Amino acid sequence: MRVDSRESVSPFDERLELEGSIETEWRPGVITGGVLLGVAVILVALNLRPAITSVGPILGEMRDDLGATATWAGVLTTLPGLCFAAAGFAAPALARRFGMGVAIATALSVLAVGLVLRVIDGPYVVLGGTLVATAGIALANVLIPVVIKDSFPARVGMMTGVYTAALQGGGALGSALTPPLENAFGGWRQGLGAWSVLAVLALLVWILAARGSGRAPVTEAGKQGSGRSLLRSPLAWMVTLFFGTQAFLAYVVMGWLPEVMIDAGVSKGDSGLLLGLISLIAVPISLVVAPMAARHRSQSPWIVGLGVFGFVGMVGMMVAPAASPLLWCVLIGLGMSVFSLALTVIALRARTGADTARLSGMAQGIGYLMAAVGPFLFGLLHDLTHGWTVPWIMMLAVFAAQMTFGAFAGRRRFV
Repeated sequence: MRVDSRESVSPFDERLELEGSIETEWRPGVITGGVLLGVAVILVALNLRPAITSVGPILGEMRDDLGATATWAGVLTTLPGLCFAAAGFAAPALARRFGMGVAIATALSVLAVGLVLRVIDGPYVVLGGTLVATAGIALANVLIPVVIKDSFPARVGMMTGVYTAALQGGGALGSALTPPLENAFGGWRQGLGAWSVLAVLALLVWILAARGSGRAPVTEAGKQGSGRSLLRSPLAWMVTLFFGTQAFLAYVVMGWLPEVMIDAGVSKGDSGLLLGLISLIAVPISLVVAPMAARHRSQSPWIVGLGVFGFVGMVGMMVAPAASPLLWCVLIGLGMSVFSLALTVIALRARTGADTARLSGMAQGIGYLMAAVGPFLFGLLHDLTHGWTVPWIMMLAVFAAQMTFGAFAGRRRFV
């Protein structure tokens, strides 16, 4: 890494940029992309959703045991999105300061500590532990695309697909395995705390994979490079808005779709299974579509094509939710699998690891702020109109915006 003299930037820009300009390819600590590093990336990905999805199936028991209110439950379920945004801004600076290997090891350590902390005491400790755990997740969310960009430059699409599939698979495992873990270990605290074991395993493998890769050397400080803020880049905003709109839609679907189906006459059990199906559909799509799209100069047709499936599914859910809920959910699942392409685009629209880190921090930081607003707006429109039509119209408008921003973000250009 070659770093020159610093420019004067705002505090917000410091969070979005690796201060100092880069002449050559940024090496974030992990130099080569071998099999062990690939395994480490998969294990990290498996840890990035269970801390969140494990709560839903046992939330009622947690509230009863802790004597917590519905407001507390709402804060608990809103924290991840807000924390993803706040901690995501800090990730590029952390990687620049300590190196990629140390930064991701720190993220996994913070996650493991948070998972243990949140099960040792009362409702406020649960909130605090969740905040700590999701801060670790947020850091890894931003940094893993940089590892893929720098360590697997010839396999960006394939590794992004594998990473995304593991991430989504981890989310499904979190919701599916937590109740059995609770029964096996004798309580919700033990069931939630057990996920810290997976975080520790990922940390150990990551340390082995990144062994010997410290902070990149600083050389030739007098050389000039690009210090332009991504906040002034139209392409960076296209990528950010594409990521933000798809996250907005995903958070609403995960939070509200079961209630919409139950209100339409679908059983509670079936609505839960259908929501799980939406997540599972994205796994094979991520493994297949992301590598194929990455081999083309433009990813726009793939982004728009998947978006059309999701758009049609949401129209069906709005017009006749009980007529064919399985079909609507399959179509929505295909549309939501564009998440893998959102991550692929972040890696492909930057030339260097430094720019990938900056773009990833901006897209995920601002994007998850947008996502956190989605469930609130959907519920507010439902309360104001006493129906689901207006909220779904809002969703269709956001879906159209996602396809538009995605079409621009998918074209072969660089920030």
